[in-house]
Amino acid sequence: MQTKHKVNAELRKEMAFLEALARRCPQDVDVLKAVGDLYTRAGRYEDGLKTDLELVRLCPRESLIWYNLACSYALLNRAEEALASLERAIVLGYRDARWIREDRDLDLLKKDQRFISLLQRLGP
Repeated sequence: MQTKHKVNAELRKEMAFLEALARRCPQDVDVLKAVGDLYTRAGRYEDGLKTDLELVRLCPRESLIWYNLACSYALLNRAEEALASLERAIVLGYRDARWIREDRDLDLLKKDQRFISLLQRLGP
């Protein structure tokens, strides 16, 4: 139990630091990516979504950012937006079909025929 508390305390400390840095540097993509990742790891999916939406605004042609947005939407049970974001990620060049299949963040989508079709477009 002590280990879990320590991890949570460390995560909160890291999050507070990065949130403060993001307030000072709101256009710093690397800081926003780190904050978004921490929000997701901490289960703060709404905050992660807000961060991912800001990243998409700042980097509209970066496929990994669209992929992360798809994950945020899926974690919030917003399948339509998740599928649209995932499709955009693929159009922009995201190609890691193996990871898409394995990523637990996308579990909401995995039985949806549109998800299966997107994966088929990527090949094996």
